[in-house]
Amino acid sequence: MGKRIVIALGGNALGNNYQEQRVAVRNTAKAIVDLAAEGHEVIVAHGNGPQVGMIQKAMTALHKQEPDKYTLCPLSICCAMSQGYIGHDLQIAIRDELAQRGLVKEVSTLLTHVVVDQADQAFQNPTKPIGTYVSREEADRLTAERGFTYAEDAGRGLRRVVPSPQPVSIVELPAIRDLVQAGQIVIACGGGGIPVVRTEEGNLEGVEAIIDKDFASCRLAQELEADFLVILTAVEKVAIHFGTPQEKWLDSMTPDEARTYIAEGHFAPGSMLPKVEAALQFAESGQGRSALITLLEKAKDGIQGKTGTRIGS
Repeated sequence: MGKRIVIALGGNALGNNYQEQRVAVRNTAKAIVDLAAEGHEVIVAHGNGPQVGMIQKAMTALHKQEPDKYTLCPLSICCAMSQGYIGHDLQIAIRDELAQRGLVKEVSTLLTHVVVDQADQAFQNPTKPIGTYVSREEADRLTAERGFTYAEDAGRGLRRVVPSPQPVSIVELPAIRDLVQAGQIVIACGGGGIPVVRTEEGNLEGVEAIIDKDFASCRLAQELEADFLVILTAVEKVAIHFGTPQEKWLDSMTPDEARTYIAEGHFAPGSMLPKVEAALQFAESGQGRSALITLLEKAKDGIQGKTGTRIGS
């Protein structure tokens, strides 16, 4: 019997620019359709770290050229733009892959807003890297001009960091559920969702933040009562003592083991840590739920228990 699976696509599944993305989504579509062809219900979420930063950089450059004509673009609007253009490429690639296999199934991309708490401490401590790498000189200039915050990212250089609050609720959840129940492959919560808060009047208002796509995917999987949360990344399995002579690749983790490894500092913040935390959160949210962390190309094998790191009881 088919399972309900929420997939969280990492940046390696989308590329770092438009040209790379057009190529990358073809391989991504193959992995997604592999699961749909097995009879699984598939819901796809994705990150937007490089894309949302590039969009904001382009909109800022336009404002500098003609400040009287173009205003600066809020990060929430840039996130919405990234959902549209990533979803467009991904949806077409999945449709094409389905057609090549003779499979009849609809694919929809849904613009998705995710509510966050305005009191979330993340707004005081920006940690989410977005955009391209910059020099120290450019980082200092943008900090002075725009009040941006920059930090070293995975030892590869400086990137802008923005608040990454926890997702509270998904506004379009009923529509997502209806599309899944209608048998469609659904692309939702792109870039972690467009971050919004509820005003005192009950209205939605965009905020300057990027929600981590792993936590947004976890929330989506919980609300849809999914069987699996599959977090796809650049490695086949999760490792402890990574990069040391004691390095060990894990086939599975119990929730208690995952908490111990987190407490011991085995997973890098902004990299593997949120993936393991989101996987743990989902695995503990209901009986029979499991999370899987693996390579894009190994998603089908991972669901079948052949590879990847599975988190669950």
